[in-house]
Parts: sequence; C-alpha cells; structure tokens
Amino acid sequence: MKPHGKTPPPRSARLFSEPHSAPPAGVHLAYVDGASRGNPGPASYAAIVRAPDGKTIFEMGKRLGIATNNAAEYHGLITALDYAAHHGIKSLRVRSDSELLVNQMNGRYRVRSKDLKPLHERAAKIANHLEYFAIEHVPREENRDADALANDALDHSGDRPPFFSGKLLTADDLESEQQNARKKRTEDRKTRPEDRAAPPFHASHRKPEVCVVKARYKNGVLVPAEPLDLTEGAEVEIEFRKSRHS
Repeated sequence: MKPHGKTPPPRSARLFSEPHSAPPAGVHLAYVDGASRGNPGPASYAAIVRAPDGKTIFEMGKRLGIATNNAAEYHGLITALDYAAHHGIKSLRVRSDSELLVNQMNGRYRVRSKDLKPLHERAAKIANHLEYFAIEHVPREENRDADALANDALDHSGDRPPFFSGKLLTADDLESEQQNARKKRTEDRKTRPEDRAAPPFHASHRKPEVCVVKARYKNGVLVPAEPLDLTEGAEVEIEFRKSRHS
C-alpha cells in the first residue's frame, strides 16, 4: 500500500525513530490489537502493557460493538496510552500488526476516514504528553498475545472485560486477576460446551429491557434516529429489520 500523503507525527513526544534519538532507560512496552468480524461487524480490542523488566502490569480485552477493524485497532492503542497517562508512565513503545495504524500515527499516511480522525487525534494528544513515544509495526505472530486477548473478549460475549473492573488497578490487582482469568480460560478450553453445567438461576437474573429504536445505516455505522437512554459504557444487542425503502 502506498502512503496517502503525510500527517505530522506527535510533536512534543520524541519518537525513537527520530535521527540520533536513543531509547531512554525505563521504557514500557505495549502490544495492541483490534478484531472485527464483518468489518464493520462485532468488534473488540486489546492492550497489554509490560514494565521495563518485561513483567506484564496491565491487560485488557473488551468488546466494542459494531466497528471496523481499524477503529478497533485505535481503541487498543488509546487504551494503552490512557493506562500510561494515568500511571505516570513517561516512556512508551507500542507494537501493532496494523500497518495503517502505525503509519498514520507516524505521519506516513494521511487520516482520511472521518470515523478514524477523532480516534487518531485523541491518540496523538495523549502521546504528545509523553516524554518518549514510539509505535512500530510487527508481524502478527509477534503480537499473538494481544490478538488472543481481543478474540477472547469477542468470543466470550457474556464475560466482563478480562483484567478490568471499571477502575484503574494496581499491579498486584492486575496480576491476581490475570492468573484467575488464565485459569478460567484453560478450564473452558478443556470442557466441551455440551458438558458444561447450566449456571444456577438467581433472583437477580432478569430479562433484559427491550427497546425499539429506528436507525439509519450510514458510512458503515448505525445512527439512531432518536436519543438513546443509555449510560456511558452500556452494551446492547442489536436485532434489526430492513426497511422496505432501504
């Protein structure tokens, strides 16, 4: 793929790729990935952050709803950058198997998609506050952990995002949750779906609220025709009927 023009890279954060720029000590490493089945279709993203000594200090895989693969990749990057910003991490190197994401963040490709522009701007804004920032392309096999985490979040639609409880966690919290989640995934793989016992019914298990809302499909996105009474971060299931006039 040829570059689509150039967009300046983040200015205040020095890139490792700059001439004569040596990586500083204490660099954190992040692996990010995004997945979309349908493109656009059901999507998810993942981010893994490792300390300079190689220890994993943060992992997150989360469903995104209906989105393109490129949008999911950006959400993975933003998650890693957000974690760095809220935990005082000043030097971050990000690895991704998305050439588009890497080249757009490095200014080699212009961001033409109106859906990706706000995501790119947000990522660049956070990166600008880092003392050192670099993002580099790696083959998919070198990004297998983030890829598996993103697909696991997409496959286990009934689970909460792995290793993330809605708040910023300490390294000890994350390590404990990572061990529990890995153990659960291992047990799930060993047990065939037909052998799994049905979960016990609890009085708190209520039928989900059903709302009917008209929406228009535009530029790969379903746009509601009226405001949705949803809280931030709410997840919904979509069942649609095509209009006779569509």
